[in-house]
Parts: sequence; C-alpha cells; structure tokens
Amino acid sequence: MARYAYERLSAQDYSFLLAETESVPMHVSAIGILEARALCRPEGGIDIARFRAAIEGILHWIPRYRQKLAWIPIESWPTWVDDRHFDLGYHIRHIALPAPGTHEQLREITGRIFSRRLDRQRPLWELWVIEGLEKGSQVAILNKIHHCMIDGAAGADLSTILFSPSPKVEESKPLPYYPRPAPTGIELLQDRLREALGIPQTVLRTAKQLVQADRQALVGELTARVRALAELASLSFQPASESPINGELSPNRRVDWITMPLDDVRELRAALRCTINDVVLATVTGALRRYLFRRRVDAAKLDFRVSIPVNTRSAEHANQMGNHVSTWILRLPLEKTDPLDQVEAIRAETAERKQSNSALALDTVMKAAEYLPVALLKRGVGLVQGQINTIVTNVPGPQFPLYTVGAKLLGMYPIVPLIPGCGLGIALFSYEGKLCWGFNADHHLIPNLEDFAEDVTSAFEDLRRAAVTHYLARRTAPSERPEKPERSGGTDAPAGSGSGSGVKPEDPVPGKPTVRIERAQKPERRSAGPAPATGGVHPPVHPPVLAPAQTEHARVEPLLAETAVSS
Repeated sequence: MARYAYERLSAQDYSFLLAETESVPMHVSAIGILEARALCRPEGGIDIARFRAAIEGILHWIPRYRQKLAWIPIESWPTWVDDRHFDLGYHIRHIALPAPGTHEQLREITGRIFSRRLDRQRPLWELWVIEGLEKGSQVAILNKIHHCMIDGAAGADLSTILFSPSPKVEESKPLPYYPRPAPTGIELLQDRLREALGIPQTVLRTAKQLVQADRQALVGELTARVRALAELASLSFQPASESPINGELSPNRRVDWITMPLDDVRELRAALRCTINDVVLATVTGALRRYLFRRRVDAAKLDFRVSIPVNTRSAEHANQMGNHVSTWILRLPLEKTDPLDQVEAIRAETAERKQSNSALALDTVMKAAEYLPVALLKRGVGLVQGQINTIVTNVPGPQFPLYTVGAKLLGMYPIVPLIPGCGLGIALFSYEGKLCWGFNADHHLIPNLEDFAEDVTSAFEDLRRAAVTHYLARRTAPSERPEKPERSGGTDAPAGSGSGSGVKPEDPVPGKPTVRIERAQKPERRSAGPAPATGGVHPPVHPPVLAPAQTEHARVEPLLAETAVSS
C-alpha cells in the first residue's frame, strides 16, 4: 500500500492549464447576488467570520478545494495532492464597495478580479464576499475556480453543497483536516513508468473486449466517431472569419450581466416549436448583427462560428469534480435578417449536429490524448485558435429559491473564460424563473460591452415581435396562408442599429406591430435582483399567446392588445 496519495489530471483537465497564459486566465466564475440581512451583524456589516465558518463546515464534501498541483518530472504532467499548508483565510476574500454601492461599481471590481490569474502554488480557487451593494441591502459573492477543476455541469452540482433550499441555518462543525502525504518527484516518475509499461496490457484487454462486443453496435459507434473526427478535421483547414471581437487578447477583462424572465423564453420556445438553446442562439445572432453593424462590418459575409459545450457527464461521475464535456461548433446565420429565419437555420443545424453525433469528435480526441506526449497535447490545444469566434454555454439550474447561511440568492450570473483569439464569452444560468446572462469580454477588443448587453435584450424583443407577427398571420388568414408567412426585416441593417435610415427601436417598423419601449435611466439600467413580475402571463396554448416580455433593459407593452385592430 502506497504511503502517499495523489490523482493524475485527465488530458481534458490538463488542456485548460496548457491554454492558460498571462493574458488568458482559464478560471470560470459566477457572481451571486444575495439579500444581505441574514449575513449582517447587529452593529452592521457582514459577519465574515460566520460565513467562513459555514464554508469550512462543508469543505470535507469537496476535497479538491484543499488540493494543489504537483508535477511529474520529465513528462511535466500535473497531479492533485493535498495542500499541507492550506489556509482558508487566503481563499475567502472580503471587500466592500464604496458608497453608493451601485451595480456598475460591482461590474468594474468584478472585471478587475476576474482579470487576475489564480496562484498555481495554492488550491486553484478564490471566493470574494463583496458587501455594500445597493446601500448595504445586498451582498455579492464572486467565486473563481480554475477550469481544470470543474466544468459547468459540475459547478451546478456544487450548488447543492454551497446552497440549501431552506433558509434555516444548520451549523456544521468542520471535520479535522489531515492532509495525506504527497509523493516525491521520484515516486511520481516511478509510478508513471509503471503505467507506461502497462499500456500494452491495456491495449490487449481493450481489443479482447472489442472482439466480444456486439459487432453491429461497434461498427456503428466507430463509424460515428470517424465521421465526427472528419468533420472536426475539415474545420481545422477552414478557419472562422475574422471579426472585431477576435484577435490577440489583453490581460484586461470586463464583465456584464442581464436577466430575462424564463417564462418569456419558454413561451417563445413553444411558439416557435424549438428549444431554449435555439432561442438563445437566435438572440445571440441578432445581437451580433446589431453590434457588428455599428462596427461597420458586413455580418452577411462572415463565417461566424460559436462553440457550444455539451455535457457528457454520466450519472457515475455526477458528484465528481473535473471536466466531462465535449463541444459542438455551430455556424451562426448572421446573413439572415429575419429573426424567424435565424431560428429555423439554427434549429436545422443543431438537429444535424445531434444526428451526426459531432460531440464524439472531441470526446475521441481527449480519450486518445491520455496516451499522448505533453508536446503533442499542447500543440493540439493551440489548433483551437482561429476555429471559432465565441463561446455560448447554457447551464440549467434549480427553479426554486436557494439560501446560504440563511441569505436568499437573488440571481446567479456565470462568467466563462475567454480562449485565445476570442474576445467574447457568453454564459447562461437558469434560476428560480429567471434566465441569467453573464458576459465576459476583452476590454481592448470590446470596449463597450454594455452596448452588446443592450443588443441582446433588443434582439430578444425583435424575435418575440416576429413570433407574434407570425402567429397573427396564421390566425387572420388560415385559408390563404402562404407556405411561409410574410415577415418583416427586408433590410440588411438591424433595427435600431444606428443606420442612416433614422429607424430607432421605438419607431414603427413596416409589417410589425407598434411596440412602446421604456428604457431605464443609466447607470442603473439593470438590476441584479429578481426580475420584475410578469403580470398577465397567459398559459401556453397551441399556438401559445405570448405574454408581455419584461427584461431588465426594457419593458414591452402587451403586443396582442396593440394589434387587435389588424385581427
């Protein structure tokens, strides 16, 4: 029995360490906004000692939070070992916003914190408690954790440990921490040599299992993997188009976030007979068209690709940390001016990805990479640059309120790391009837991230109005309905994009119902708290009647009431 303990990182986990540079930190993050009352001391201010004690009481459930990296000599492959000098006080940071404690101030400090790399000599995580938000009525929790420790799905699972569905505070006495001895460099190297000598036996054992397997099923899986690999290889010879959001990254990051009522997104999904991810990608498509138009770029000429992580975590690994994720690479239809055409194109392409099992490509590559030298793995990581333009990831969360130390979680906004060459990352998390959008951007490539966040809201409203027009066209002329309903959007310039036509988002657009939009005053244009109540939401029917959409950028009056004359 070995007198030491360690765990070797998988090739996929190691790839996130290889991709990291001084200007490309590879940690994921989430900004949680909580009610401050339950965390405050009687004399005022956050009781940080009580919060630290609560975290210490659950650390035994997530031992990776007390482990750091150790490297196998010569091969330079990383392993996890227990940190003998673990100090919880180092990892839990406590700061306060200066008065008046606005969300704009929180965004600025969050961007600065996110720009800094984690210390590789310590466990790769930090948790920042930021008080003073909204005149002290709210507190923000910023969690930074390296991507080599966790993927999006595992992060969602951790909420069952860090948060509770009950506001009742249950004091958990921390268990004693006894770090296991770490191996020496020589011991790590000896173990690695023994593993290498066992590779031929592993190959023979695998070959025997393949012979005994169902031949038809085996041929089908091999064919699917070869097809997926061929598709991935073809992309490597056809790089994505250059755009203003792509280029060499700086170390500086800016973050932003918005909230949408999840019911509005679900009703739109039902109306268009698509998925929530299709609605999200169509919204991103419309937002990018608006943003690129202002940057004087013809979006229709771009081969614009988005990376979409796909969860491959099985029930067997549901409670384990590490990465179990593959990816799809989809082309966004930026050349299409009609939001419904964008949805149709995205729906067709996602269906094709599901049919072709394209997620098998990265899964196959990463399984093979377990036996590759580090130099080849590092070269493979570098091939990703230039193949995609941005990342969009959507993680489903609980639809009931969560609490930590008795404080209610109002919203959770995920932040995905940027990869080399990509200056924008988009992450979503659904929680308690809200769809929370988090944006991360390179400040030099995208200096006006708040404008893109506004574009996302406007693009969602464009999609919703188009869906209502589609529904009315079907309802008013059922016998004369053409195969494809007449829709608006006959210009390449997105509505409200600042073209010379003088058309603004509030102006009537031919073929669309008149919509009044009231925008909040800056800088408090978006609240990080609960989304406004969506009073008057109609239960979905077939086809569903869309309820008044309300986002934290705009309030839209009931569309059907304003278009009743036309019906």
